[in-house]
Amino acid sequence: MRLSGSITALATPFDVDRELDLDAWRRLIDAQLEGGTEAVVVAGSTGEAAALYDAEFDALVRSAVEHVAGRIPVVVGTGLSNTAKTIEQTRRARLLGADAALVVTPPYVRPTQAGLVAHYRAVADDGALPLILYNVPGRTGCDMQPDTVGELASHGRIIGIKEARDDAARMEALLAVKADGFVVLTGDDPTACRAMLAGADGVISVASNVLPRSFRRLCELSRVGKRDAAEGWNERLASIVAFMGVEPNPIPVKALLALQGIGHGLRLPLLALSDDHHSEAASIGASIRELEAACDAVEA
Repeated sequence: MRLSGSITALATPFDVDRELDLDAWRRLIDAQLEGGTEAVVVAGSTGEAAALYDAEFDALVRSAVEHVAGRIPVVVGTGLSNTAKTIEQTRRARLLGADAALVVTPPYVRPTQAGLVAHYRAVADDGALPLILYNVPGRTGCDMQPDTVGELASHGRIIGIKEARDDAARMEALLAVKADGFVVLTGDDPTACRAMLAGADGVISVASNVLPRSFRRLCELSRVGKRDAAEGWNERLASIVAFMGVEPNPIPVKALLALQGIGHGLRLPLLALSDDHHSEAASIGASIRELEAACDAVEA
């Protein structure tokens, strides 16, 4: 498997009672398929994985696999703070039909670089699923260095990395260790265009939950090196992408999904979007409709 292009880290829709809304979930997946998204991530941080019960995790993954029906890869977030538990979660994802696992650096426990190598090798050696490394130090308190990534990239079951830092020098260092069978994906929407123009294989995006066509277009322009067109399109997306950061992820994107009729909020300790941002959310919603329609016009 070689993942590339526009990949969406799916939000998890809840109903008004904060229970899983599997009807909304399938509609969200349909919107991604129709918009040209090239893979989806289930139960990542955007999907509020930490707030899901085991049975809910199973239901989400099973439903996604069944609904996607092989049309695009289904990647599942399985990374936990302990290696044995990560292995167990990755095995569960495989049994539910996942194509690959997105494994974040163990949150909170702050392993050394040698500890990260041992952790990922143990998960990969278990062989349940192909692994995508995930580095997001702002959330985990652990920053996986490029040399560590390079050491892991030679493992046959480790197929890529999602790097969520916005540092151009970090992306350059990761691209230098990229090899056949190993992909470098950015996890930072604001700098995704820059990363792909530099050689990144794609983006695992939050904003593409509500902008699937627009992010597919951004990826297509960037990955073939159409710099002027890509940067121009990226500028049109900038205000929407910036809105995703007005409160912690996934609060803003779930507010925008709610405007599209998908889901009704989050689980504590996360609260719904603050009243101060509601008028901006409505304006952003209108911009999203305009940009997605513009993509349809280009394709027509």
